[in-house]
Amino acid sequence: MKIGKQYLISCDAFFMTPDGDSYQAVFGTVHGVLDAEQVLGIKTNSRSTNWYVVIGDMIIAGCQIHYAMRADSYNPEPSCHAEIDHGGVRHQSSNALTRIYNADASGLIPTI
Repeated sequence: MKIGKQYLISCDAFFMTPDGDSYQAVFGTVHGVLDAEQVLGIKTNSRSTNWYVVIGDMIIAGCQIHYAMRADSYNPEPSCHAEIDHGGVRHQSSNALTRIYNADASGLIPTI
Protein backbone atom coordinates (compact mmCIF):
# COMPACT_ATOMS: atom_id res chain seq x y z
CA MET A 1 0.00 0.00 0.00
CA LYS A 2 1.22 3.46 -0.80
CA ILE A 3 0.83 6.03 1.96
CA GLY A 4 -1.28 9.03 0.88
CA LYS A 5 -3.18 7.08 -1.80
CA GLN A 6 -6.85 6.10 -1.62
CA TYR A 7 -7.92 2.48 -1.30
CA LEU A 8 -11.09 0.43 -1.14
CA ILE A 9 -10.73 -2.31 1.49
CA SER A 10 -13.23 -5.09 2.07
CA CYS A 11 -13.28 -6.71 5.49
CA ASP A 12 -14.10 -10.24 6.61
CA ALA A 13 -16.84 -9.06 8.98
CA PHE A 14 -19.22 -6.15 9.37
CA PHE A 15 -18.01 -3.31 11.60
CA MET A 16 -19.76 -0.42 13.35
CA THR A 17 -18.90 3.22 12.63
CA PRO A 18 -19.59 6.48 14.50
CA ASP A 19 -22.67 7.10 12.32
CA GLY A 20 -24.29 4.09 14.02
CA ASP A 21 -24.45 1.97 10.87
CA SER A 22 -22.64 -1.24 9.96
CA TYR A 23 -20.43 -1.69 6.92
CA GLN A 24 -18.31 -4.40 5.35
CA ALA A 25 -15.90 -2.22 3.34
CA VAL A 26 -14.12 1.10 3.74
CA PHE A 27 -12.87 3.73 1.28
CA GLY A 28 -10.29 6.32 2.23
CA THR A 29 -6.74 7.63 2.23
CA VAL A 30 -4.15 5.31 3.76
CA HIS A 31 -2.10 7.16 6.37
CA GLY A 32 0.00 4.22 7.52
CA VAL A 33 0.56 0.50 7.84
CA LEU A 34 1.75 0.03 11.41
CA ASP A 35 2.65 -2.77 13.76
CA ALA A 36 0.72 -3.61 16.92
CA GLU A 37 3.17 -1.87 19.22
CA GLN A 38 2.74 1.44 17.36
CA VAL A 39 -1.07 1.20 17.40
CA LEU A 40 -1.81 -0.47 20.76
CA GLY A 41 1.31 0.49 22.68
CA ILE A 42 1.99 -3.15 23.57
CA LYS A 43 3.71 -6.05 21.87
CA THR A 44 1.16 -8.73 20.97
CA ASN A 45 1.64 -12.48 21.08
CA SER A 46 1.42 -14.93 18.18
CA ARG A 47 -2.36 -15.33 18.61
CA SER A 48 -3.04 -11.66 17.80
CA THR A 49 -2.77 -9.64 14.62
CA ASN A 50 0.51 -7.78 14.43
CA TRP A 51 -0.27 -5.10 11.80
CA TYR A 52 -2.92 -2.44 11.23
CA VAL A 53 -3.94 -0.10 8.41
CA VAL A 54 -4.76 3.51 9.27
CA ILE A 55 -7.28 4.58 6.61
CA GLY A 56 -9.24 7.83 6.79
CA ASP A 57 -10.69 8.19 10.29
CA MET A 58 -10.33 4.54 11.29
CA ILE A 59 -7.86 1.73 11.95
CA ILE A 60 -8.37 -1.78 10.56
CA ALA A 61 -6.67 -4.87 11.99
CA GLY A 62 -4.73 -6.69 9.28
CA CYS A 63 -6.47 -9.98 10.08
CA GLN A 64 -9.83 -8.41 9.08
CA ILE A 65 -8.71 -7.29 5.60
CA HIS A 66 -10.03 -9.52 2.84
CA TYR A 67 -9.22 -7.44 -0.25
CA ALA A 68 -7.49 -4.10 -0.74
CA MET A 69 -7.48 -2.26 -4.04
CA ARG A 70 -6.19 1.11 -5.15
CA ALA A 71 -9.10 3.38 -6.12
CA ASP A 72 -9.47 7.11 -6.69
CA SER A 73 -13.21 7.03 -6.00
CA TYR A 74 -16.14 4.73 -5.35
CA ASN A 75 -19.84 4.82 -6.14
CA PRO A 76 -21.85 5.44 -2.94
CA GLU A 77 -25.15 4.66 -4.68
CA PRO A 78 -26.88 1.28 -4.37
CA SER A 79 -26.06 -1.23 -7.08
CA CYS A 80 -28.14 -1.40 -10.24
CA HIS A 81 -31.66 -2.70 -10.26
CA ALA A 82 -32.02 -6.39 -10.94
CA GLU A 83 -34.94 -8.25 -12.44
CA ILE A 84 -35.84 -11.56 -10.82
CA ASP A 85 -38.33 -14.07 -12.19
CA HIS A 86 -40.25 -15.81 -9.43
CA GLY A 87 -43.45 -17.78 -9.82
CA GLY A 88 -43.89 -16.59 -13.40
CA VAL A 89 -43.75 -12.93 -12.32
CA ARG A 90 -40.87 -10.52 -12.96
CA HIS A 91 -39.87 -8.52 -9.85
CA GLN A 92 -37.66 -5.43 -9.61
CA SER A 93 -35.00 -5.52 -6.90
CA SER A 94 -32.12 -3.33 -5.73
CA ASN A 95 -29.75 -3.09 -2.79
CA ALA A 96 -30.66 -0.58 -0.10
CA LEU A 97 -27.08 0.54 0.68
CA THR A 98 -23.58 -0.02 -0.66
CA ARG A 99 -22.15 -1.06 2.75
CA ILE A 100 -18.98 0.99 1.98
CA TYR A 101 -17.92 3.45 4.68
CA ASN A 102 -16.29 6.69 3.47
CA ALA A 103 -13.53 7.12 6.06
CA ASP A 104 -12.37 10.41 4.50
CA ALA A 105 -15.77 12.13 4.88
CA SER A 106 -15.26 13.29 8.49
CA GLY A 107 -11.86 14.84 7.81
CA LEU A 108 -10.48 13.23 10.98
CA ILE A 109 -7.22 11.28 11.04
CA PRO A 110 -6.34 8.87 13.88
CA THR A 111 -3.29 10.01 15.82
CA ILE A 112 -0.86 7.28 16.67
